[in-house]
Order: sequence, then structure tokens, then C-alpha cells
Amino acid sequence: MKFAIIAAGEGRRMAEEGMTVSKPMLRLGGEPLIGRLLRIFSVFEPSEIVVVCRASHADVIGYLEECGREGIGGRHIPLRIVKATTPSSMHSLEAMSEYLGDELFVLTTVDTIFDEAAFSSYISSLESSLEEYDGCFAVTGYVDDEKPLYVKTDDDGLITGFYDSNTDDCPYVSGGIYAMKADCLEVLHQCVAQGEMRMRNFQRALLRSGKQIMSYVFPKIIDVDHPSDLRVAEQFLAEQV
Repeated sequence: MKFAIIAAGEGRRMAEEGMTVSKPMLRLGGEPLIGRLLRIFSVFEPSEIVVVCRASHADVIGYLEECGREGIGGRHIPLRIVKATTPSSMHSLEAMSEYLGDELFVLTTVDTIFDEAAFSSYISSLESSLEEYDGCFAVTGYVDDEKPLYVKTDDDGLITGFYDSNTDDCPYVSGGIYAMKADCLEVLHQCVAQGEMRMRNFQRALLRSGKQIMSYVFPKIIDVDHPSDLRVAEQFLAEQV
């Protein structure tokens, strides 16, 4: 299994609110957001962790290179760094897709905060869920994102639709964690070729193409868009200890 992290955002909103470091380097519980993900993912002995980061963010690149050399917490990090400047998360995934096309991968954005125990249960579920389905996406009933993507499921948890507004009584929103079989990338390439610009449109295209995506419910996932979100995330993680 591979893991992939999208860390190529501009971080404009954070900068406007006074943050002077790149978003991946913001500290949560004493460690950078990007370092937290690397540490968590390394526990599952991935064949590779692919990170796409903004080419202009020297602090992020330097930190990642150090992690690749020295590891984290005594654990080796099988890291591949992709430097790119992209207009959207979907295009960031496209930028690293050539390194993901040979096995199952789990993708998340650098600002997605989740409980580690819940994530471990999610990873454990993938072996069984992806025997039958093409992907398994995290969802949550906790609405935190400024522009949430609402998710509709059937009685078995299979995702049936993605919506920009909750006009269809959707019980969940997207959690920003995606496990996919490698052939889902064929749909991604088609979206890019057609000029699509958002990750949520890729998710919709997966359903239109006939891919079957199962949901996995997390009690809470927090998206860090503002400095105040870090305080909320700190409290959330403290409650899990």
C-alpha cells in the first residue's frame, strides 16, 4: 500500500491571517502537520509515501528531505517528493499520479486532522472493503469545512452522490481521506483532459464512470483553514488521549 499527501496549496488564507510559515509546517501537538501525517502513515509500513508540495515552499521541501534522510521517531520514511505548482487538489493528485499507478493508495490533504485510532481502524477495513469495491472514502457527520462536500450513501454505505449543498438530506460530508485502487487514476486523467478543476468533480466522475466507492464513517475530521482551526484541532486531539 502507498500513501499520498497533497501539500501543494498556496496557504493564502493562513498568510492573510498572520501565519508566517507554510501550512504544512504549522505545528499541531508539537509537530508539523506534514510530519504528523508522515509519522502516522509510516506505522503501516507503506511501500512509499508520495508528497506533492509547492515548488516555492523551501521550508517544506527542506523538512521533507530531512525526514527522508533521518526518518521520524526512529522509523524510516520511504518518501518521494514531487515539487509542483498546481491550481487545485485534483491537479496536485495528477502531478504525482505516475508514482501511484501500480497499487492501492490512500490519499489525504495535509490539513486534514483525524483521530489516529479511527484512522487505524479505517486502514484495517480496507482489505475487506476493497476486495469488492474500487475505493473507500472517509466521511463524517461533523461539518467543519467552509465549503463542505455532502455525501449520500445507500443503506449499505455505498456512496451514491456528492453534492455542493445539502438539498438531498445527506447524512455526511467528505472527510478528505481517500483509498483508491490504481485504475481510478484513469478517471482522473480524463477529468484533467476535460478541463475539470476540483477534486469533488473527480469524485463525481468516479461514480459516473461506474466505480463503486464505499464510505467509512469517522466520528470527527477537522479541516485546518484558519489559525483558529488549529486550536479546535488541538482540543479535539487532546480529548482522544
